[in-house]
Amino acid sequence: MNNEIPVYVFFGFMDSGKTSLIHETLFENQFASEMSNILIIACEDGDVEYDEAELASIGAKLVMIEEEEDFTGAKLKELDAAYHPEAVFIEYNGTWEVAPLYEADGPEDWTIVQALCTVDGTTFEMYMLNMRTMMAEQMHRADVVIINRCTDDTPKAKFRANVKSINRPAQIVYERTDGTIDDREEELPFDINADEIEIADADYALWFMDCMDHPKKYDGKTVSFLGLVYNPTDGTGRMKPGTFVPGRFAMTCCVEDIQFLGMKCKYKDSANMRHKSWIHLKARVKNEFAKEYRGKGPVLYPVSVEQADKPEDELVYFS
Repeated sequence: MNNEIPVYVFFGFMDSGKTSLIHETLFENQFASEMSNILIIACEDGDVEYDEAELASIGAKLVMIEEEEDFTGAKLKELDAAYHPEAVFIEYNGTWEVAPLYEADGPEDWTIVQALCTVDGTTFEMYMLNMRTMMAEQMHRADVVIINRCTDDTPKAKFRANVKSINRPAQIVYERTDGTIDDREEELPFDINADEIEIADADYALWFMDCMDHPKKYDGKTVSFLGLVYNPTDGTGRMKPGTFVPGRFAMTCCVEDIQFLGMKCKYKDSANMRHKSWIHLKARVKNEFAKEYRGKGPVLYPVSVEQADKPEDELVYFS
């Protein structure tokens, strides 16, 4: 039986730092010291180039696949037979569809064990505004998203909300221009220490992601926001007595990717909450077990509920 060959995939647009990350992994993190035969498959030429003589010094070999139609399972099997690698690094082209990489009928013993996505922090907002679908394609499968070239002015909370809207489990790392990790606390556009945290429509998506990711931070806090009631009275979506879900529909990449961002709410008068009605909700947040979260998470306990008018724009956004 063949040994499993670990495959590491590096996503990201050209010049986002993929080649530099691979170089750092091989030479600075001592990855190569544990392997004697590493295959690097590069699918584009960036500003930073590989030094093949330097790669040879650690037993690494470089192969280019520059055309998308050439990235096939048959090609990967051909490379496996030619190089017999112990580990494979794939620097994927940032403009190619990601699905073929995972669907390719390649060598049976090749297993993708980690996918990383590099993002240039100086162009992140521009790309998310103009090429959100392509950005989502790159980040969707990543286990780790590395946002590099960060400065003191980088809106980390906004970036995290954007990434989490696409890939909730992803780990996010912020890297400064000098290569050090930026572990400063993320700044939020609302006062988390206020007696009542008022969440504006423009900040709802960011607040929702932050509260879901860090429920302990909001435990015991009082929040208020404009919400849409989810409380169907028939069908499989019917809520249990004493509960309903207030939330907002958010657009991630495009109209096809609109999702409802709602939290469990315990309310004795939930039977009177009309499905798809609009409310101004003021509620206390408790971090407690809820089977809907499969563990602990934020549960809302209303302080006041007022009927509200439908907003001009029913959607909220991650930008």
